[in-house]
Amino acid sequence: MLRAIGLTDEDFERPIIGIANTWTEAQPCNYHLRELALEVKRGVRDAGGTPLEFNTIAVNDAIGMGHEGMKASLISREVIADSIELCAVAYQFDALVTIGACDKTQPACIMAIARLNLPSIYLYGGSIPPGEYDGRSVTIQDVFEAVGSVKRGRMTLAQLRELECSACPTYGACGGMFTANTMASAIEALGLTVTNCAAPTAPSESRHQLAYETGRAVMAVLDRNVRPRDVLTRDAFDNAIATVAAMGGSTNAVLHLLAIAYEANVKLDLEDIDRVGSRVPELADLKPAGRYVMADVERVGGLPVVLKLLLDAGFLHGECVTITGEKVEDRLEGVILPPGQDVVHDSKTPIRASGGFAILRGDLAPDGAVLKTTGSSRRYHRGPARVFDSEEEAFREVVDGRVGDGDVVVVRYEGPKGGPGMREMLAVTAAIVGAGLAEKVALLTDGRFSGATHGLMVGHVSPEAAAGGPIALLRDGDIVEIDVDKRKLRAELSKSEMARRKAGWKPPTPKYRHGVFAKYAKLVTSASLGAVCLPE
Repeated sequence: MLRAIGLTDEDFERPIIGIANTWTEAQPCNYHLRELALEVKRGVRDAGGTPLEFNTIAVNDAIGMGHEGMKASLISREVIADSIELCAVAYQFDALVTIGACDKTQPACIMAIARLNLPSIYLYGGSIPPGEYDGRSVTIQDVFEAVGSVKRGRMTLAQLRELECSACPTYGACGGMFTANTMASAIEALGLTVTNCAAPTAPSESRHQLAYETGRAVMAVLDRNVRPRDVLTRDAFDNAIATVAAMGGSTNAVLHLLAIAYEANVKLDLEDIDRVGSRVPELADLKPAGRYVMADVERVGGLPVVLKLLLDAGFLHGECVTITGEKVEDRLEGVILPPGQDVVHDSKTPIRASGGFAILRGDLAPDGAVLKTTGSSRRYHRGPARVFDSEEEAFREVVDGRVGDGDVVVVRYEGPKGGPGMREMLAVTAAIVGAGLAEKVALLTDGRFSGATHGLMVGHVSPEAAAGGPIALLRDGDIVEIDVDKRKLRAELSKSEMARRKAGWKPPTPKYRHGVFAKYAKLVTSASLGAVCLPE
């Protein structure tokens, strides 16, 4: 069969390396991955292997935002991981290179190689350079937030169109410290890439060179028989959590690191993420809360600069071994923080004292909820609930000006099962920001957030509404208290009142009866466990 596609006896004498590519023409993040795969294959051949490329699906979060398509996003993580596993087993590859870019393709690639535990290495496709509008750098975040500004009369439609046409000047994943760059940073910190894989932009020559180096590196990984689970230790996960905190990363990292840990058979829970992340200062001044994008991190030396600062401050386990064989501390030897720049700060003068996540619990989230501490300067909010049973309902009320100062916007039945698919709330959160309400309201949801989200936004509320979680019992006007410092999320309702409401609650009718959405709703676990799918 393989002779039919041109392979020869010489090819069969070499190791067969699977190249798992998440290329698609339907979105900018992964649009260029075919080109990178060619460089990976050239590296594999030059190092003595025979590469065979195969493809998976890829779903774009920004294109899916605000409508039913976003339900496909998190589900695609499982489908991508499953498809890589299936091909690796079906073709019996000797080793794997996985290539990702957009949000869910990255954790999916790592979940697959952790599950398979073949000699493997990961390549990130890189992020988009910033666009320019009205003399300032802009990203897709600015476009979403501008929608709320237009509705409130703070921006014209013509200005919105000009911004839209400027925000994404070429291909690559979203440029800020949104989910794609967050996960690229976490994966490099885990040790599953060649060094400085996260920061170079997608169109840069550096990205092509990294692809070639990755192809060569996988052959060395195979020769040394290094497996992903050799690298994915508990300490390595601490390194990833610390890195996400230092970069001011997306709350989606919580879901994805829990899922990767599950596949690697490493014990990791929400308290670990809170404990490790909360003690790490935010060192990089990056969007959505800051000023810069990932291209600026590359300009000042790339992710190794941040990792070296963390190592020197005692926040990294330098003895962790990377997939290419060297220790983390050896990779970072000689790396320095360049003077005369303000993209990355040292640990003595950080952007904020903590860049991590707060895991909140209480009678509204007994299994936990997640808040990004860099998203807002506010540490406390108490106000009346405005309850919506879908993202669309909440969005309409916000843009029509019917959400006011002090409100707690509650968006429920958007969890892993209830959505199904745990949609991101960027349309709602960006509309809140665009309407000038970011520091005046709070949002609470069993869904999740885009990495571009900022403000006092609490997501991943568990148990979710569809599973009968307490968030399902809230009504308009109920007083909700969010206390970040005390890690509390509660409703000012008596236990007897909550019990009375619980007794009258009925599970909603499933939104899908067949197909992938129905299967996912049946198998998926709580967000507090990473929203992984279990067979039982």
